[in-house]
Amino acid sequence: MYRYDDFDRSFVHQRAAQFRDQLERHLAGSLGEEEFRPLRLQNGWYVQRHAPMLRVAVPYGELNSKQLRALSRIARVYDGRSGGPHAGKGGFGHLTTRQNCQYNWIALDDAADVMDLLADVDMHGIQTSGNCIRNITSDCFAGVAADEIVDPRPYCEILRQWSTLHPEFAFLPRKFKIAVSGAIEDRAAIAWHDIGLVLKKNDAGEVGFEVRVGGGMGRTPIIGTVVREFLPWHEILVFIEAVVRVYNRYGRRDNIYKARIKILVKAEGQKFIDAVEGEFQDILERDIDGSAHLITDAELARVSACFESPDGVTAVAETPIDATNATPSYTRWLARNVHAHRLSGYRAVTLSLKRAGQPPGDASANQMALAADLADRFSSSELRVSHDQNLVLPWVPATELPALYAAARESGFATPNIGHLTDMIACPGGDLCALANARSIPIAASLTERFDDLDELHDIGDIDLHISGCINSCGHHHSGHIGILGVDKDGQEWYQVSLGGSDGSTLSGPSATGKVIGPSFAAEEVTDVVEVVIDTYRAQRTSHEERFIATVRRIGLDPFKAAANAVRRATAIDG
Repeated sequence: MYRYDDFDRSFVHQRAAQFRDQLERHLAGSLGEEEFRPLRLQNGWYVQRHAPMLRVAVPYGELNSKQLRALSRIARVYDGRSGGPHAGKGGFGHLTTRQNCQYNWIALDDAADVMDLLADVDMHGIQTSGNCIRNITSDCFAGVAADEIVDPRPYCEILRQWSTLHPEFAFLPRKFKIAVSGAIEDRAAIAWHDIGLVLKKNDAGEVGFEVRVGGGMGRTPIIGTVVREFLPWHEILVFIEAVVRVYNRYGRRDNIYKARIKILVKAEGQKFIDAVEGEFQDILERDIDGSAHLITDAELARVSACFESPDGVTAVAETPIDATNATPSYTRWLARNVHAHRLSGYRAVTLSLKRAGQPPGDASANQMALAADLADRFSSSELRVSHDQNLVLPWVPATELPALYAAARESGFATPNIGHLTDMIACPGGDLCALANARSIPIAASLTERFDDLDELHDIGDIDLHISGCINSCGHHHSGHIGILGVDKDGQEWYQVSLGGSDGSTLSGPSATGKVIGPSFAAEEVTDVVEVVIDTYRAQRTSHEERFIATVRRIGLDPFKAAANAVRRATAIDG
């Protein structure tokens, strides 16, 4: 993991002290809401439907156990102090698709104390909000994946340091999101970001980036355009600077719905790419004094040194995992939650946060503390937050898997459903978010209850199900094999269902936007619609090996539309 130095640590503590002064002046009435609003947003503080919401940055999803215990303490002590469903229940954190942690019930009076606690463990909320370059995200298996070509974490950290509070990137037309991957498998939804970077090696063994620009969801879902097939790694900051400068210059500022870079890229096409290339060359040609932000070998080496394997972790002889007398649950856990590792004798293990009675991505204060204990015991005190809203232990000795399974099961983390329908992505929705048109949590709960049989889930196979409470798409419904979008109709909650989306993974195929099947459905119809869609798949698949997304692409949407619309007709008749 990256280790803060004296400068980093001083910086976040000074930032926390600055925020305390701003908050005290606001609470005393000398700093009005209009003046305070941009200041709190710059530190990750929103005002949501019922209470303030804090978004804590978890750069490229990497945490240590000390930091997770601090997040646990914040949940336990502060989340729920302002009232709401967490009051007196120990508090929760919500892990997002962008690898951050959110709290939805912290009283504003406590905000400065919370920022001090974060600073004490080298954390903050800087650039988790606002029209700036947001938290850099990556593959949750970065540095340990068996299919990794180049470890993306050093580049993520260089990007983070370079972009943090960069004045040129602080007031962009709209928010700006960057994702980086270095593996064959896309586990970071690269094509769905404003800039998506994939590390590669050319035939000469040189490292460079494939650069995509202009991806995004929201009202206009667009797959990012490849603007460079191979950019030498040391030039990546300069190239991003060129992209953002062109965006800053020509991006729409008069219409919030047309302000994202994806709209500019779609509208201008090759003209946009040419403008970026021109700006890029201008920066390099003007570099007579070494001011261009070229990454040096020394800088990459400095940062890369932070990402060596933890002390005591080294490849060992691989020993077969004996599951001869194992229970079916353990066997499924090995197949679903345990992942191949670049080091022989090690595995990465997903701690599932998806289970009945708990919203997807939520972790209670107690669960966070338990996960920190598991990290200390089994994973060199390190964890990751995944795009799919789970926690990952990246450094687990294969010989410790039986003991880890027993401990994870006791702690409620061992549900063997990774990649299954109940391992769904969901935003907090209308229960918490001021922007949402409809609730996500009850829909997720109903689906989890309906599909609670592990044998059935095993038979259904891999399905990405994503739920968003509004068109802002925080639940990434566009990229779900099954996507559910909450919409408002005359003050009532309705839901659109889409099929055939993809986040770009090998299983899903190239990134794609799901297509809506039929009219919107009432909340009480959604689970039935998903069930008949699944039944249609099971009836139409050529074999158990043909996955849902493959069947959808082979037979088209019409059979699924007919089945879904029959649910609505049946509901209307029953009503």
